Amino acid sequence: MPTNLLKKYPELLEIMHLSEHQRTKSLRGVFNRDIQNNPGFKFRSKQIRPIFIDGEASMGNLFNHLTREEVEVVKPDGTTFNKRIFEKDRSMRLHWIKFHIDECKKNNVEVFSIIERNTKKRKNVTLTYIYDLEQQYVIVMEPQNSNRDYYLLSAHYLNKDYGPKKMKKKLKKKLPYVY
Repeated sequence: MPTNLLKKYPELLEIMHLSEHQRTKSLRGVFNRDIQNNPGFKFRSKQIRPIFIDGEASMGNLFNHLTREEVEVVKPDGTTFNKRIFEKDRSMRLHWIKFHIDECKKNNVEVFSIIERNTKKRKNVTLTYIYDLEQQYVIVMEPQNSNRDYYLLSAHYLNKDYGPKKMKKKLKKKLPYVY
């Protein structure tokens, strides 16, 4: 497990042979080092903060969001609900977040902002993307209203067929500046 703390981009974390408890402990070690206990976790001098879920900013919620994906579950009576489950591709790349936030990779990376419709908030929001074209990996941040900090919304590997296509569409709508 401690060897995962030594992994560097583009290596993947070794977690699939671990029990669920060991895997969480290993991923938490990487998360704590790179994000939670890192006062220098900033993108272009703007502090990055955890997302708000149910009105609360929580590192635990952020950790779950960065290592799990949301799936729709159908109950026997036909009703559905959303649930977050472990997602190996985003978890094995957890240490890539800091690497990209620090902008260590200069080639084959697009950093851009766009204005998108947020259907939950029912308004347009500005989002900033760090898109690694070579590795098909994306980090999504939302500038705070004050424009002094960012919320980290998501970071994941584009492992679905539609992922790269969606990113190409977003690139066509990019703003002339990064928020």
